[in-house]
Amino acid sequence: MVHVADQETRAAVIEDERLVEFHVERNIDDQLVGNIYVGKVANVLPGMQAAFVDIGAEKNAFLYIDDAITPKEYEVHDKDWKPNIREILRQGQEILVQVKKEAFGNKGPRVTTHISLPGRYLVYMPMVNYVGVSRKITNEEERLRLKEIGESIRSEEEGIIIRTVAEGVEAEYILRDLQFLRTQWSRIQEKSKSITIPSLIYRDLGLVPRLVRDLLSDEVKQFIIDDGPTFRRIKEAIQFSAPELTERLYLYTDKEYIFDAFHIQGEIEKALKRKVWLKSGGYLMIDQTEALTVIDVNTGKFTGHSNLEDTVLKTNIEAAVEIARQLRLRDIGGIIIIDFIDMKEENHREKVLQILQEEMKKDRTKSNILGLTQLGLVEMTRKKIRQNLGSILLRTCPYCEGTGRVVSEEVMKERIEREMKTYQEHSTFHAFFIEAHPYVVSHLVGNNQENLHRLERELGKKITVKGNPNFHFHHYEIQFLT
Repeated sequence: MVHVADQETRAAVIEDERLVEFHVERNIDDQLVGNIYVGKVANVLPGMQAAFVDIGAEKNAFLYIDDAITPKEYEVHDKDWKPNIREILRQGQEILVQVKKEAFGNKGPRVTTHISLPGRYLVYMPMVNYVGVSRKITNEEERLRLKEIGESIRSEEEGIIIRTVAEGVEAEYILRDLQFLRTQWSRIQEKSKSITIPSLIYRDLGLVPRLVRDLLSDEVKQFIIDDGPTFRRIKEAIQFSAPELTERLYLYTDKEYIFDAFHIQGEIEKALKRKVWLKSGGYLMIDQTEALTVIDVNTGKFTGHSNLEDTVLKTNIEAAVEIARQLRLRDIGGIIIIDFIDMKEENHREKVLQILQEEMKKDRTKSNILGLTQLGLVEMTRKKIRQNLGSILLRTCPYCEGTGRVVSEEVMKERIEREMKTYQEHSTFHAFFIEAHPYVVSHLVGNNQENLHRLERELGKKITVKGNPNFHFHHYEIQFLT
């Protein structure tokens, strides 16, 4: 379901009555993934086998050598051929690139010269001689049929990947999709010849049409939109490409916020928390760092009904299902380490890993589960393409700077006392007035005002304190009373 507002568009994907994906698009100009640019090589880094490319964005894009070598160059060399980056690129060179990853942290976007244009039924690759079929299509007979269709409709100098949504689709619809993408590619080539450098020459679809393209199929029961103009545009587009699916589109017209009406807002807020409760009473702790994400599984309130090993297995199985959902929902990418509760039985470990793998197959983003380390930790990776949910909806705390911790009340008490002592010899005032957070004030006063009386004796000044709940832990004020 989709909520369209003036400042942003939000979309939620529901499976089995549970939220599994959540997307936010605030400004389409900020969305880079899928966009194609004519850029200029800013500098070449032979030590890193990479180059920085100016595409007109805030930060230069990063181009690694594997993304710079064209498929045709690989065809005339050995598969292990790896030239120096300076043999491929030179500073100032104009180059056609496509963004494959958004900018993260201090890193600019990552780009590739291997252009691909996604359509409804296939992905068009104008520089590759290849036909592939989505791995999610498991019926061998259907895979063979689609492979043959692909081979029959493409030319020798182009490649296509048949998408999952093409399963059972007639050849004429797939051909129509290919012809549309060929036309797009021709326009991109023409535009690239007559523009200033660097320039954007192709922008990928916005959030709503992209979800329609990638998700709307016979398996989708409803695609609900709460904005009339957006609904009508999508319906018109679907009537052209997949008219049988127009009946799956619904316009939401109630006054209540759509995500509240379908009980989604609460799930979104839960997805921003560190702790995730399981139905059994166990819980997950999800900690994200710049380098990797760590997920810890705990039994929590769940004590089981038979023995410890059975309790551990049930908790880990439930956790495996929930972890797969959380990775999709939060859009967590990169290296992921999972610390399941220790299992003694080898078949139990295999079962939990198998369930995790099966659940991750539901994810449209590519992942790879590497297995258990010697310490019993599960290693896996998930492709990082866009900013994760936390990066979009949250900001780093200006007080703790992302550590999740602030200075304790005891430390703040000592800090206030030291500052007061620097003023104790001033004779122009006879008393202090201290205002701070109530927790800090309680430590400053002490039991039965014991600490406050001690300070007054040491400083030779009267001290009045006031707790202000609107003050942050780090904030306090000292005033001098004459």
